[in-house]
Amino acid sequence: MKKVLVLMGPNLNLTGKRQPQIYGAATADDINAQIVAAAKELGQSAEVFQTNHEGVLVDKLHWAADNCDAVILNAGALTHYSFALRDAVAAVNVPVVEVHMSNIYAREEFRHTSVISAVCAGTICGFGVNSYILALNAVKGLLK
Repeated sequence: MKKVLVLMGPNLNLTGKRQPQIYGAATADDINAQIVAAAKELGQSAEVFQTNHEGVLVDKLHWAADNCDAVILNAGALTHYSFALRDAVAAVNVPVVEVHMSNIYAREEFRHTSVISAVCAGTICGFGVNSYILALNAVKGLLK
C-alpha cells in the first residue's frame, strides 16, 4: 500500500471557520476524514499533518523522503514566499503535488505566484475539498 503524506500549512486548522465563502464550511477534521477515506478507496494510506510553522513543514518533508511514497502539500500563504519550503520540496526524492482549496489565480494578485510550483509534480487548485481527492488520484497515477 502506497503511503501519502498530506501536509497542510498555516491557518488550515481554521478551515470551516476562516472565510467559509472561500474555503467552505467543512472543518479541518471533516477534511482530514475525507482524505483518509478517499485514500483508502484508492488503495493508499494517508497521513494528514497540519502545522502553522514553516520549519516544521520543512522537517516533515525531510521525514517524508524516507517514509512516504508521495506528498500532497497545501502550504497556505507560504506558497507565495517560502524559499526554504521550495528547497525542501526540491530536495526530497518523492513526488510532491501542490494543492489549494481556492483558485489562487482568481484571488489577490500576490496569490498568483507560487514559488513551489516549479519543483512540484503538479498543481491542483480551486476545487475545495475535492482538490485533495484529485491530488490523491494524481498521486496514484504518478506512482504506477
